[in-house]
Amino acid sequence: MSELEKRKVEHVKIVAQKDEMDRRKFYFDEIRLTHRALPEIDLKAIDPSVEFMGKKLSFPLLISSMTGGGDKLFRTINTNLAAAAEAEGVAMGVGSQRIFFTEPTARSSFDLRGVAPSALLFSNLGAVQLNEDMTLSHARAVVQVLKADALCLHLNPLQEAVQPEGDTNFSNLRKKIGEIVKGLEVPVIVKEVGAGISAADAELLIEAGVKYIDVAGSGGTSWSRVEGERSEDPSLGQLFQDWGIPTPEALKALASYSDRVTLIASGGIRSGVDMAKAVVLGASLCGLARPFLNPAMESADAVRKVIQRLKREFVTAMFLLGADRIEKIKGRAELIVKL
Repeated sequence: MSELEKRKVEHVKIVAQKDEMDRRKFYFDEIRLTHRALPEIDLKAIDPSVEFMGKKLSFPLLISSMTGGGDKLFRTINTNLAAAAEAEGVAMGVGSQRIFFTEPTARSSFDLRGVAPSALLFSNLGAVQLNEDMTLSHARAVVQVLKADALCLHLNPLQEAVQPEGDTNFSNLRKKIGEIVKGLEVPVIVKEVGAGISAADAELLIEAGVKYIDVAGSGGTSWSRVEGERSEDPSLGQLFQDWGIPTPEALKALASYSDRVTLIASGGIRSGVDMAKAVVLGASLCGLARPFLNPAMESADAVRKVIQRLKREFVTAMFLLGADRIEKIKGRAELIVKL
């Protein structure tokens, strides 16, 4: 097993087994939505479906990027996630695919169209790798193996700074991201991994041609804390474990860009109510990762149960807002109670 593969195994075990990696800051709890005692709609008639990148989703859920590699554990996780995404009509992103360029056995954990022929699937590479050895041809290769609908380029400067083996040359990435956006045949999503995208970041990304941003704010899994756990001295990871822009604040900061970029919300979303609040703040999709990790080690049915719970919660929130369609709550900041 390569060092990269060992690192991925460590990541999964730390996140799955140590609850303190999930910071559970509950930033969405600070938002109150306007309750309708007279909703004037039938709960059973609510349609929470959305269209994203030309595909219909049963509701705006994204199973966010987690992992992938040659180990049987990774194949089990991704296969169960993909099968559940297909069955429940939601989107899914895979973890970083850099590993399959050095580990041929890793390819199978990203070859998921057999179990998810119609699901909305996102490939994944670290943007910082564009300053190492990754090029447009590598981006095309990861999209091809997954037959992906889009490519996620993830930004993770905090994680890389704390990671013992971290790649920290983030210079001139805007230009290289722009080259991938221009040259790739599928859309590019740029996302953080838990510290948020600021308005200044959004400006640079939009200038580079990016049309999709996952704000991936703080509040959920802390990759600073995870990498600290892997270090001889965990103090740096612990110090920065709650660093970043909370997801609701990142959405608010980017609201004025909604006519230029499509927003995805992830980071600390743990319920269908959180999802509804994120949509009210302008998100088109809502991503969750850690709540699916342990179920994905068990079975696709276990993952489906989590999805079904989230959907029931989301639809209930729509009902209590008097909305029978997503369009009636998306970007509707007036639904937020002002205290």
